[in-house]
Amino acid sequence: MESKVDVAVIGAGTAGLAAYRAARAAGARTVIVEGGTYGTTCARVGCMPSKLLIAAAEAAHAVERSSGFGVHAGPVRIDGRQVMARVKRERDRFVGFVLEGVESIPAADRLRGHARFLDRNTLEVEGGPRISARAIVIATGSRPIIPPILRDLGDRLVVNDDVFEWETLPRSVAIFGPGVIGLELGQALARLGVRVVVLGRGGRVGPLTDPVVRGAAIAAFGTEFTLDPDAHVTRVERQGDQVEVEYRGPDGAPRAERFDYALAATGRSPNLDALAIERAGLERDDRGVPRFDPRTMQAGESSVFIAGDASNFIPVLHEAADEGRIAGENAARFPAVAKGHRRAPLGIVFTDPQIAIVGGGFAALHTDALATGEVSFEDQGRSRVMLRNRGHLRVYGDPETGRFLGAEMAGPDAEHIGHLLAWALEAGMTVARMLEMPFYHPVVEEGLRTALRELDRHMRESHLAGKHPRAASVHYA
Repeated sequence: MESKVDVAVIGAGTAGLAAYRAARAAGARTVIVEGGTYGTTCARVGCMPSKLLIAAAEAAHAVERSSGFGVHAGPVRIDGRQVMARVKRERDRFVGFVLEGVESIPAADRLRGHARFLDRNTLEVEGGPRISARAIVIATGSRPIIPPILRDLGDRLVVNDDVFEWETLPRSVAIFGPGVIGLELGQALARLGVRVVVLGRGGRVGPLTDPVVRGAAIAAFGTEFTLDPDAHVTRVERQGDQVEVEYRGPDGAPRAERFDYALAATGRSPNLDALAIERAGLERDDRGVPRFDPRTMQAGESSVFIAGDASNFIPVLHEAADEGRIAGENAARFPAVAKGHRRAPLGIVFTDPQIAIVGGGFAALHTDALATGEVSFEDQGRSRVMLRNRGHLRVYGDPETGRFLGAEMAGPDAEHIGHLLAWALEAGMTVARMLEMPFYHPVVEEGLRTALRELDRHMRESHLAGKHPRAASVHYA
């Protein structure tokens, strides 16, 4: 049996659902194919359950640090079973909302089974029909990467998906990878009484690329759990019901420690290998991902589009939704493909101090012409009042145009300050114009004003030195 449609979407996650709805809204006859469990990565094993665990950790931490205000509580007692029961209960509630959305899709448009390409415009669905489509959207998501050194650990090896199925909290966990997942889960577990060691390679910490901000983050996290962003792990072995990890620390001395679990947080790989994507005749990169235009999500000049984690581009929910919308709209109008709107890059890590990256961060922006401004939160007024005075902010600007370009931050309220900065970047504001905005007292945002003032001064100095003559239209505060 063969079904002919305008658009076929592979994957019913955040990007796939957005693509389906966009294509349908454009008037295209559209089907969506899902071979796994309904419910997005964010709702099931990502954003929401991790924030539930973090919320429990923040509650415990608030009690523990209350003595700094002269408020003394009794010993904190953490019931691991109650913590995990709430995480799973609320997680299931969020998943339920997603499932309601999926179930609202007409039954004729929902196909269950794994899809494989037969050619660029044809799919076969396991246990279902052959689909002939004018355009196809790949939105198959991603899965955790397991390094070879961890693959023989059996049930002592977990990924973030597994953590949210725990019945109770373990006594100890070795986390491999200080990326977003490793940092968020590592700090949360440490604050909930779990002995945590986070080991990395190459010095990276989360998405941070600015060495000043990264250094401040490492110092802050290091007060709560062991963080070695450039550990040299020499051995990881199963020892009974534990995992033994041998590595060399920053001082070069060998260390051997045992843990209840090893958590692999070493990145994710696009779910493309089961699609027989080679039959679509698409040019691909060294990871097997079709080369595509991020403004249109189109793979080359073909009728195939890609969105979300499968694209291996920007693996965050709001970007996946945007990519799905762009891919769905262009699939519906193919071959009349148009550039979609991509919003100012914004990334947030829900650690304490929080991390925010705006505009792609330091590495993406760094040139000899880049001007910077910065502030430490150690002595920032409101931050000290709240005993949250840790971290650093660096902001970046273009001396030639006076425009704000982005920022990296590890500090208090970074999730909110990051949004303000992303909005300013989206609006194309100059630093001088940003400084004309209201700043209340006393607020954490006064630290942002300090950094912006320094950035503005550095850009003026560069202008006066004749290095970067400004256009006459640039407005000074």
